[in-house]
Amino acid sequence: MRAAGLLARTSWRRFVSLCDRVAVDAAGDRYDTIGRSYAKTRQEDPRIAEQIYSVLGGGSVLNVGVGSGNYEPTGRPVVAVEPSLRMLGQRVGRPAPAVRGVGEALPFADLSFDVAMAVLTIHHWSNPGAGLREMARVADRQVVFFFEPLQTHGFWALEYFPAALSLPTEQDPPGERLIADHLELHAVRPVLVPRDCTDGFGVAFWARPEAYLDPDVQAGMSWLAMLPETERAQGSALLRADLDSGRWDSRHGHLRHQDVFDGGYRIAVAGAQ
Repeated sequence: MRAAGLLARTSWRRFVSLCDRVAVDAAGDRYDTIGRSYAKTRQEDPRIAEQIYSVLGGGSVLNVGVGSGNYEPTGRPVVAVEPSLRMLGQRVGRPAPAVRGVGEALPFADLSFDVAMAVLTIHHWSNPGAGLREMARVADRQVVFFFEPLQTHGFWALEYFPAALSLPTEQDPPGERLIADHLELHAVRPVLVPRDCTDGFGVAFWARPEAYLDPDVQAGMSWLAMLPETERAQGSALLRADLDSGRWDSRHGHLRHQDVFDGGYRIAVAGAQ
């Protein structure tokens, strides 16, 4: 086990000098702006957490693009990496030391950790391929929770907010093919989203459409929070009208009775077995 004891005793302020400060600040700016409601709407779902933890294996963990700290294992050495000061400020009750940095330039020596994990973050990286290679450089094993764009981009909510498909994060977002190009990929496991999912990520409210009208929910989903206000307001008005008229239920109401939904979310397992 690589305990990474020095990291556990050192704050992120020391490590930021080892990174490209411009890259760190640029990456952090996005979530400094749109990450204000994460502590309220992005609570870890234990069923999804169990699936992620089950493939981590043993040893020390580097959690890349950790956000406010969801899906961060306990009871083992963990170091978190996150560029956004706003997100780092929401790490209430998270014991792992946090380093301010970006996935594309991880401030650690080769093979400093047993496993590197990344949860719903690689589509925000300026160069996902470089970030994946960095994960392989600093850890024997890599676990990536991501969404497969060809499936996620067919989600019903995009009918109301189509401009989201033009956002930088949705333009050719990384999927299984890109991960396989940069990591020694062994398995890709589907993650079905439960109807009462407690983590408000993009497809979480697939059976609860009313939630997509909540300003806090919208602020906690990058694909909605990054939209121009006019686009977000127009989409919200259309969705509200369809809910009031019953049109949404006539088209998608069967979803309200499903237990789980395949929204394109996947766990990739790579590196040492």
